[in-house]
Amino acid sequence: MQSETIYKKESFYIAIILYKSYSDKPDYQPLYQESFVLIKATSLEEAKEKAFNHGKNESVSYTNENGETITWSLQQVVDVNSVLYDDFDSSEDGVDLYARHFRNYEAYQSFEPLLSKEQFSD
Repeated sequence: MQSETIYKKESFYIAIILYKSYSDKPDYQPLYQESFVLIKATSLEEAKEKAFNHGKNESVSYTNENGETITWSLQQVVDVNSVLYDDFDSSEDGVDLYARHFRNYEAYQSFEPLLSKEQFSD
């Protein structure tokens, strides 16, 4: 009997991954980073696993210009979902990949540094 190989088509997923910075400086205030990562997988479960592994692999420590050790580590995989349109190619411009909805603009503005005009550095 011949065994059949079942081919599962890979699709694109967007993972929202939250990172947090830490420091050995006693009065250091943590900084958070929200990353949107494009993942190719054959299922949502596989995409979630890849997102978690990606987040863990992006953890890093370094010494900044003040001699302080800064560590970025995975805080949480916030969401993993199919892209809105999976049939795009690299020559296209302006393809929507992900959308999320909210009601409280003031709350969004309070944490989004580009809207609140907050300047930061780590």
